[in-house]
Amino acid sequence: MSTAPTDPTTALVTGASSGLGTEFASQLAGRGYDLVLVARSRDRLEEIAAELTKVHGVKTHVVVQDLARPDAGRRVARELADRSLHVDLLVNNAGFGTVGRFEEIAPERDHDMLMVNVVALVDLTHELLPGMLERGRGAVLNVGSTAGYQPSPYLTVYSASKTFVLNFSLALRQEYRRRGVRVTALCPGPVETNFFKVIGTRNAAVAGSFTTAEPVVRTALKALDRDRAYVTPGFANAIAAHLNPRRPRTLVARVGELICRKALRPEQDADARTANGAAS
Repeated sequence: MSTAPTDPTTALVTGASSGLGTEFASQLAGRGYDLVLVARSRDRLEEIAAELTKVHGVKTHVVVQDLARPDAGRRVARELADRSLHVDLLVNNAGFGTVGRFEEIAPERDHDMLMVNVVALVDLTHELLPGMLERGRGAVLNVGSTAGYQPSPYLTVYSASKTFVLNFSLALRQEYRRRGVRVTALCPGPVETNFFKVIGTRNAAVAGSFTTAEPVVRTALKALDRDRAYVTPGFANAIAAHLNPRRPRTLVARVGELICRKALRPEQDADARTANGAAS
């Protein structure tokens, strides 16, 4: 099913300077969407914008914004208003993770992660969804993770943030599915992007198999076309996510600890094994 718009339609993609965000921008441009690209890196965004305009003939707009700022959503919305831009598809893609023992992770890093993964996502949805309702059309695509399906010790705050994204998306979809606005959550497994470079280890991919950005984004957009509530691309990733038990919750957390322990450095893993042995 093609969703290439018959009228000028604009998609806003956060985290558009790399990885899934760049791929979302590319595939949406291929569908005929004009684009608003949001990230911190002006040079990279302008390079991507110029290329997409050249290849696909779409209009591209660059908004430079650090989404960890508490007023990021309002600042982006103000920029859109100043340029008389109306967004019909919001892709809340920006996000990053932290890994390790909770007490060893810098509190500022976890705080910034929550601002990007959760607060900016909600704020941008608050800013842009009312306009979609007024125009009688629109969509929100939120990028979560398979980590959001269960508690993931040593990825504790990251997985909790992605659980929020999933539950927020499912609830929002129920509110607006009969009012012209579609909402889909994308919950991918490990993807070959800068995510694992930023997080510091590929061992953070504790379950599922690696894939590339292109099929993940293609699957996500097809799911949005079909008004699916959520999607986990890749058979192995979907199986890994959905075969996990959901209850009893304490048992799920204990199993999660055993699985996620591989994300630790060797010396941390040894300490974890010692601590768990003493507690059992």
